[in-house]
Amino acid sequence: MQALDALGNPTRRQVLELLKQGEHTVQSLADQLPVSRPAVSRHLRLLTEAGLVRHRAEGARNLYALRPEGFDALRAYLDSFWDDALARFKLVAENVEDDGV
Repeated sequence: MQALDALGNPTRRQVLELLKQGEHTVQSLADQLPVSRPAVSRHLRLLTEAGLVRHRAEGARNLYALRPEGFDALRAYLDSFWDDALARFKLVAENVEDDGV
């Protein structure tokens, strides 16, 4: 899953934390991060390709924001692991209950 790969980088996670506050330009993000403006642009491109960030043009500026649908898909993917674990736990619990009777 591309979103998980994108989250593997600490700078990209910092970008997402900043975008939780609302829309930002590349420059406003770069001003708050320890990386260059071109590096922020590359991170934003990867986050956009992963479906976690969207951008819109406003005049000559590009504004970036979180894309909730991307996080919904990521959460569904992660929840599937939890659902599988709970289903296995239920089977084990039922077998223990049957053996204990």
